[in-house]
Amino acid sequence: MKRVDDFRLKFGKKEYVPIMVGGMGVDISTAELALETARLGGIGHISDAMVPDVSDRRFDTSFVKDKTRFYKANIDNADKSIIKFDLGVLAEATRRHVEATMHAKTGEGLVFVNCMEKLTMNGPRETLQVRMASALDAGIDGITLSAGLHLGSFGLIADHPRFRDAKLGIIVSSVRALQLFLRKNARLDRKPDYVIVEGPLAGGHLGFGLDWAQYDLATIVAEVVQFMKTEQLDIPVIAAGGIFTGSDAVSFLEAGSSAVQVATRFTVANECGLPADVKQDYFIASEEDIVVNTISPTGYPMRMLKSSPAIGSGIRPGCESYGYLLDGNGNCAYITAYNRELALHPDGKNIVVMDKTCLCTHMRNFKLWTCGHTTYRLKDTTRRLPDGSYQTLSAEHIFKDYQFSVDQKVALPV
Repeated sequence: MKRVDDFRLKFGKKEYVPIMVGGMGVDISTAELALETARLGGIGHISDAMVPDVSDRRFDTSFVKDKTRFYKANIDNADKSIIKFDLGVLAEATRRHVEATMHAKTGEGLVFVNCMEKLTMNGPRETLQVRMASALDAGIDGITLSAGLHLGSFGLIADHPRFRDAKLGIIVSSVRALQLFLRKNARLDRKPDYVIVEGPLAGGHLGFGLDWAQYDLATIVAEVVQFMKTEQLDIPVIAAGGIFTGSDAVSFLEAGSSAVQVATRFTVANECGLPADVKQDYFIASEEDIVVNTISPTGYPMRMLKSSPAIGSGIRPGCESYGYLLDGNGNCAYITAYNRELALHPDGKNIVVMDKTCLCTHMRNFKLWTCGHTTYRLKDTTRRLPDGSYQTLSAEHIFKDYQFSVDQKVALPV
């Protein structure tokens, strides 16, 4: 019976353990988690979501405080269009985060950065270009383009000296999305180095509508693999979303995937950025506690724990400090929803917003508990302690369980 370790992901002449750990933000996929993955021969991700805030936490910078002070007079203003991101600050924060991570890297694996197109930041093109270029400047091994079609993203860094050197990949949820991306970028003569096919059981934002349950990862992966063969494209296909055991991973590797991307089981790793008490909420979750809703201002459905404190919160929009989802005109669906409720409650008290959430503030404060569909199975991967809590796991333990397990078995910690 085969194990994940019997396969290898190939980039050119180099080979890697075919396990990629997804880039969960904000700083949930920490540098420590990515570095452990790379040390073990796989591919780890850091996320560039709200990277100035991540820099403040890691390096004691004051980017968020400075931005808040600069736009302080606008806090009570419903119009957020004047709020802009300082591109120099954004570049510096990205470089700090990436450089420190890359300088600490050991082992034969790689570290990529997950870069979301939906972080529009009241300057969709400019801010995305700075984030990607700064990550390349800082020595990142690769960039995974996520949360959007990214039809123009390659073009934003086509003149960068590392455009053809770094690994560049795209996340898709259908053959059609991949075809659009390839067609749009054909003029650049630069194919993606890998394609992550993310299915409907993934955590966080989904590339599906509320009919997500009608889709199946294995079917979509098979369609993408067949498309690659038909078009004679030698691009690794990486399956993602709901892959809970090493045996699950092997089934995709045997069916033509070059690797798998996993994340849910790493949410309860010691190296994961979730607070300890939130990890316990993930452990105790039942399948009924996991919901897909439309409260994200991005417009994408999002999977999370229904006990997330962010759901129904009427917190004032924190755009002066954050504002990562402001579109090119300074609008955000949560601001619209909040102002609607504020008009009904002019005193500003007892405001409840059920249809949208302040994604920036709540993600920053770990109050929006996005998760994968298989989160309810996490309790089966560990031991319950005498005080009733569950033992968290090392990233190495989880990685090696994926790498070496068979027969749908999950190794419990010692």
